[in-house]
Amino acid sequence: MDSITEEEIAEPVSPTGESFNTSLLCAYVLGFLESEVPLDDSQTVYLLKNVFLPINPRFSSIMVRDENGKMMWKRVQVKLEDHIKVPVFPSSQSTNSELYDQYFDEYISKIMMERTPQNKPLWEIHVIKYPTTSAAGTVIFKLHHSLGDGYSLMGALLSCLQRADDPSLPLSFPTRKPSEPQPSKGIFFKRFSSIVSSFSNSFSDFVWSILKSRMIEDDETPIRNGEGGAEFQPCVLNNISISLEQIKEIKSKLGVTINDVITGMIFYGIRLYMQELDFKEKTANSTALVLLNTRNIGGYQSIQEMMKTDSKSPWGNYISFLHVPIPTLSKDRLSNPLRFVKKAHEIIKKKRRSFSVFLVGWLLEMEMKLRGREVAAKHMYGTMRKSSVIISNLVGPVERMALANHPVKGFYFTVMGTPECIGITVISYVETVRITLKTQKGFIEEKKLRSCMEKAFEVLYKEAMERK
Repeated sequence: MDSITEEEIAEPVSPTGESFNTSLLCAYVLGFLESEVPLDDSQTVYLLKNVFLPINPRFSSIMVRDENGKMMWKRVQVKLEDHIKVPVFPSSQSTNSELYDQYFDEYISKIMMERTPQNKPLWEIHVIKYPTTSAAGTVIFKLHHSLGDGYSLMGALLSCLQRADDPSLPLSFPTRKPSEPQPSKGIFFKRFSSIVSSFSNSFSDFVWSILKSRMIEDDETPIRNGEGGAEFQPCVLNNISISLEQIKEIKSKLGVTINDVITGMIFYGIRLYMQELDFKEKTANSTALVLLNTRNIGGYQSIQEMMKTDSKSPWGNYISFLHVPIPTLSKDRLSNPLRFVKKAHEIIKKKRRSFSVFLVGWLLEMEMKLRGREVAAKHMYGTMRKSSVIISNLVGPVERMALANHPVKGFYFTVMGTPECIGITVISYVETVRITLKTQKGFIEEKKLRSCMEKAFEVLYKEAMERK
């Protein structure tokens, strides 16, 4: 092993970062930027060298073990040509974009199964210069999860982009509205009751999370085969685009949040899919594992702020998870699908008052420090494998973006290297919400699942608009 000097070390690898890079669990985040115009990759090296690499020392570092046995980030000389991939698809006389869709899907399935070598920084850029039915070209950022969580990597990616209408202005994001003030009458008793309820919910959620991670598995169903090893199987990506304005209309009608609407739609779509394949499965015990950011913040901060030692939103892996039961397709919910949204609202509202997210995060960190990264990775892997679906969501910018003067038409991401049969990621961009379905090839009927998701939203929107 190379000797390590103080100048070469960026920082120790975080416990969660180590857990994401083990023999059992090796996770990546793939970010997709769809261009409105054909791609000119002549500026790729310049942008990576002068914009991407300076964002964080980890992009120029590899993992090594120091003399005390601790994993550290060691700075190395980056050979950019080893990180830039420009695939060549089979030649064809046809300019049919649907043909390139097939090549594109096959290429994505291939790179999702590949691990990046450990002797170079853990990231790659794939430039797809062929047009598809979705875009004139696509840039794919493949980033190892040990480099940072979705919040960190999103901040890094966005720092490479500009506003399409005015590059001198920063990108902006949806803001959270402050909670409405409570009336002073009886406020003491309400707060006391809320605190008691919060502690009770936190304890039960924490215990349930431990049981789900170590002992209790979801039923084997059309969305979970129970065999494990899905991370080594080919996957298929399908995207669903939904109008943010229509989501807001449902939100206003039902008095819930945007997340409630999206979650209710996902749950309803999953149950429709399960029922179509096996009617008995509409009441199966199925759980969604929701990955969450544990930073106590309301929006993105600049890379400069994230890199400060006293930052409220520091760079790294600050994640936890919650087990959320997928509501069954009972008679009342089948006759009134809006109950899926209401049920999602009830569950999420209860979870928000719980400290279990932070307790689970603390438990993972303690397990890593006391028992080692392989044990912590085994815990995380088992938690994911015992669940039916993994859901992760991020908030995107409200203005259109551009990458080196290439207007970005669409934007989505997915997570690979995890053992679930269905992974669902959600991100907003301008006035569209993009839902990406990552499904195990040969087990999940991906077209049927997508159809059920689209049907779920159509039914929910229709029902909500007809509601007085």
